Amino acid sequence: MLVDHHCHLDFPDFKGEVRSLVARANAAGVDLMVSISTRVRQFDGLLELANAHDEVYCSVGTHPHYAHEELDVPAEELVRLAAHPKVVAVGEAGLDYFYQKSPREAQAQGFRTHIAAARMTGLPLVIHTRDADDDTGDILEAEMAAGKFSAVLHCFTGGMRLAERGLQLGCYISFSGILTFKKSDALREIARMTPLDRVLVETDAPYLAPGKYRGKRNEPSYVTETAKELARVKGVSLETIARATTDNFFRLYSKVPRSVVET
Repeated sequence: MLVDHHCHLDFPDFKGEVRSLVARANAAGVDLMVSISTRVRQFDGLLELANAHDEVYCSVGTHPHYAHEELDVPAEELVRLAAHPKVVAVGEAGLDYFYQKSPREAQAQGFRTHIAAARMTGLPLVIHTRDADDDTGDILEAEMAAGKFSAVLHCFTGGMRLAERGLQLGCYISFSGILTFKKSDALREIARMTPLDRVLVETDAPYLAPGKYRGKRNEPSYVTETAKELARVKGVSLETIARATTDNFFRLYSKVPRSVVET
């Protein structure tokens, strides 16, 4: 089996189609999905979606694009919302200097708030970072020194140095359909060096459809294409990647009972 640990099933792109999306994912061997929160103030709808589908879990948090809009949401509120059985992660939060839709100071403040919530809950922090390698690494190193927490660098597009810093701190690294793009040689080198016990695959659907479906709306079933490319890059079988990434998922997202997929 495979797990799509990062998608956005509550986005308007999928309105009225979630049940069929889940069915297609299951048919492709993708048994679990985590739909990731981008706005705490829209969390109720996300939780309702997760509750409606046994195969879907969710996170709670504020994307860095909207950090300035939700600075009044304290870590304690994230902790309260994360108590629900279907909430298995905190975030996504972090730094995005590519679009800079939110001031950098607000992004950093929100990032640290989510780190505090991850520590308090024991849930993994889902980290979004784009064009902010040095600041992301610096914040992670400082915050890890202040108190450990688990985390994943999702949809990794950073450089080798950030990957190495993240791995040294105990973070997982997740690859999306970008791994399949023709110009992603540097990313494939990072995937090659990332240990099997620290790697994950995701879609970030509805965005970033892998090469076979480039230009189309992405969906959880397509995570199989990223897994195939990761297997090719690492010189192992697809079954090895499926087993490793699934084991890693349950180790990191430990709130998800493995029994939900065992027969």
